[in-house]
Amino acid sequence: MGVAPYHICRPPGNVSQVVFHNHSNWSLEDSGALLSSGHKDYVAVQLQNGEIWELSRCSRSKRENISSLDYEYTGSKKEFPCVDGYIYDQNKWKSTAVTQWNLVCDRKWLAMLIQPLFMFGVLLGSVTFGYFSDSLLHFLLDVPRWQVPDHFFMWAISQSCLCSQYLKRLGRRVVLWATSSGMFLFGIAAAFAADYYTFMAARFFLAMVASGYLVVGFVYVMEFIGMKYRTWASVHMHTFFTVGTLLVALTGYLVRTWWLYQMVLSTVTVPFILCCWVLPETPFWLLSAGRYEEAQKIVDIIAKWNRTSSCKLSELLSLDLQGPVGNSPTEVQKHNLSYLFYNWSIATRTLTVWLIWFTGSLGFYSFSLNSINLGGNEYLNLFLLGVVELPAYTFVCIAMDKVGRRTVLVFALFCSALACGVIMVIPQKHYVLGVATAMVGKFAIGAAFGLIYLYTAELYPTIVRSLAVGSGSMVCRLASILAPFSVDLRSIWIFIPQVFVGTMAFLSGVLTLKLPETLGKQLASTWEEAAKLESENERNSSKLLPTTDNIGLEKTEAITPTDSGLGE
Repeated sequence: MGVAPYHICRPPGNVSQVVFHNHSNWSLEDSGALLSSGHKDYVAVQLQNGEIWELSRCSRSKRENISSLDYEYTGSKKEFPCVDGYIYDQNKWKSTAVTQWNLVCDRKWLAMLIQPLFMFGVLLGSVTFGYFSDSLLHFLLDVPRWQVPDHFFMWAISQSCLCSQYLKRLGRRVVLWATSSGMFLFGIAAAFAADYYTFMAARFFLAMVASGYLVVGFVYVMEFIGMKYRTWASVHMHTFFTVGTLLVALTGYLVRTWWLYQMVLSTVTVPFILCCWVLPETPFWLLSAGRYEEAQKIVDIIAKWNRTSSCKLSELLSLDLQGPVGNSPTEVQKHNLSYLFYNWSIATRTLTVWLIWFTGSLGFYSFSLNSINLGGNEYLNLFLLGVVELPAYTFVCIAMDKVGRRTVLVFALFCSALACGVIMVIPQKHYVLGVATAMVGKFAIGAAFGLIYLYTAELYPTIVRSLAVGSGSMVCRLASILAPFSVDLRSIWIFIPQVFVGTMAFLSGVLTLKLPETLGKQLASTWEEAAKLESENERNSSKLLPTTDNIGLEKTEAITPTDSGLGE
């Protein structure tokens, strides 16, 4: 929707003849494609009133001498702005948001805001709707320490302390219905926007509800999946996000008018809006809301489908059916961002982890958004760059338990950096090799982006684990806002996106080598245990002596295994 086709300034009257270099048989509608070489060429036209104009991309000039219509002209002429609009090449795109509101030349910066503002809406949506994962916090307080939830589960939970209290009472199903309805309504509103600012506002709110839909959707599924299969379930949920990318590429190929394209994609949520009420509410949320009998019915249905015996929630969780759920929930102390920088070692770890989050998001969106500039068919490029994500997530799921989290992450970051470097040396005429190399880079950065959720959760102790994952998620959202600007900078130099992503990926890979391996390690509950994990990684035989700060911190903030917090 935000692509800018080739264009020239519209003349101030009806055209009788068009001249471009030595050719005079072109129509004015095809003249935009004539300027695709990027040189400072122009199209000479003669109007029906006899005036001769030179039309370029962002200006037009009127010749004083109208005796002959020669392309080369050295006489005097007067330059005018494009007050009558532009003529766009429609060979590839019939209509885009750029052509709809003439977002080119001095208005180009408005087009550059379309994607970043959408990503900003995604950021606010993840914060706003992330709080709906709150009931998982109470559930996880009683999960044994050795059980580690998957990375997407941790991501959804990490948002749980960021939004207003009253929203959590609506339930998963209501929120899913509300957000999916919002996606449809705001999507249709964007398609029928009367002006640019209405379009941007509709897209912003569309991004917010779509992000909330994704967050709550993950939480909904994770609350039904047992610990044993939760990692694979989350990975396969993310693969359907990739399938959505493939459908976007296919829809874009078939529908070349932006508002119709927007309408088609907005109708995807209609079946879910109509059938949402068939889905049951999650037992965990029902328990947190005090609706014990409904929760018991859902558990009985689950047991029936799994052909196993059910269980009594009142006995399993020691519920007092006349009072609140179970025993009084353990009060978990809240911590601010400074706890991620409480000493030099932890501060270095936090900055490294944030850099990895930033690099993963920047690379993920840069590869996708830059697919239109790789050469060949733009839609096929986006489709292929989406396809490679499917094996990437499966690779992460298998390899992280075989060779370790850090090893896989370093390998993925270095591979993405290498791919960016290779793209820069491939001649543009060999675009097939460029697309293939971009696929390798997208595979690698997608693997790194998927793994960092889990790795971050395992690097930090219980008292700040959700804060670490949540802050990393915010950093990655900031990178997604900057990624479109990085791609737009290719107008200065075509390899700027590759330089940015490659440099960041290489630096992140080097710094990741200093992080400890967490495969097979017990989750830390205190900073002292986290420090010992790093000490083991450095193969230091001497044990880490507790410092005064560690002792004080442990006395005031340590959580026992029975009171363990998020992610345990």
